[in-house]
Amino acid sequence: NTGNERGSVIFIHPDGSGPAMWTAMRMLEYGPDSLSNWDRLDHLGLYRSHQRNSAGTTSHAGATAHAYGVKVDRDTYGSVPEKPVRSLSGKTHSIMIEAMRSGKAVAVINSGHLCEPGTGVFLASTYSRYARDSIAAQIVESGADIMLGGGEVFLLPQGVIGRHGEKGRRKDGRNLIERARELGYSVVFTREELLALPDTTARVFGVFAAYHTFNDLHEETLAQKGLPEYLPDAPTLAEMTDKTLVLLAAQSREFLLVIEEEGSDNFANDNNASGTLEAMRRADGAIGVARRFVEDHPQTLLVTAADSDAGSPGIWATSELTDPASPLPPTDENGSPLDGVSGTETLPFVARPDAAGRRLPFGIAWASGEDMAGSVIAKAHGMNADLLPTNVDNTEIYVLMYLTLFGHPPR
Repeated sequence: NTGNERGSVIFIHPDGSGPAMWTAMRMLEYGPDSLSNWDRLDHLGLYRSHQRNSAGTTSHAGATAHAYGVKVDRDTYGSVPEKPVRSLSGKTHSIMIEAMRSGKAVAVINSGHLCEPGTGVFLASTYSRYARDSIAAQIVESGADIMLGGGEVFLLPQGVIGRHGEKGRRKDGRNLIERARELGYSVVFTREELLALPDTTARVFGVFAAYHTFNDLHEETLAQKGLPEYLPDAPTLAEMTDKTLVLLAAQSREFLLVIEEEGSDNFANDNNASGTLEAMRRADGAIGVARRFVEDHPQTLLVTAADSDAGSPGIWATSELTDPASPLPPTDENGSPLDGVSGTETLPFVARPDAAGRRLPFGIAWASGEDMAGSVIAKAHGMNADLLPTNVDNTEIYVLMYLTLFGHPPR
């Protein structure tokens, strides 16, 4: 883009997702010789995660790099007086606030609670990612057109029981759900309520869980407690994305939509392979929805990246793995924990058929429970996608989004 051409941006952040996760999801969902929605995006670059004071990153520092276009210290959640951050365009607020102030529509979607930094940093700034009373209030009062996610407990005063059955945690006594209604938002709590909204609804606030829309626990703990990986009444990431794009398209304005699948990070940090791959499947579904939107609306950029490789999983398919009907050993020979379909010492995952019709078994080997650096891929599709660098710094996600939204590089 060398002129003043402007368009809309969809940024999808499958948190903590490295190449091995995408490969394992592809094998399980499509087959090893097939292509996922993520695979079908046109351009890719190797992503650099490091920050100003660390070879790695945190979710809140990574989100700040995406939202402001500059490297920051590890413990940074946007720009606040104690830790001032000036964006690459010279502002003390995020690209989403800048877009909103220029008249564009903006929206955020998260499968986790609304304060999760992958989307939250685009609308809020605070001294700590755990200052959720402040973060939630800033988000609700930000002026964003559409906000979908979990986190009802951060919206209600202490002791007040919400629609999802848990008591609020706010210490300031504010009821932010009522505040959202005062500000003109249609508030919805379930998949059914979201999908029933008229497509001309201008302002939507979706609260689909008390905390996250998933239960990020070990496989064995979920089984013991009888809990599902994802809440059945909450919309999937693809459903939230589809409805939001319909609502945004009806406004006939350029827009910035930021979407996060949080489960891919949280399940991986718990070394829960089944939950991680389900989260990746959901992220890929949302990418498919966005990709189809871009095909119909070519003045739109779709860009996707993680900020780290949570748990650094590897696909375990050694010569020892010959019988898909036999449980995996608890560890690899070097001590790495191994996961099968239901956790430790359970049956391996079995891929969908390859090109020759074979169904190949595999396990997941974990390197860590932390967010690891060094293995992330960014991809882009649609308007300006060819400008994604082959080696893309975390700050350059901002540059590509800015160029598309405003028709010129940040300056």
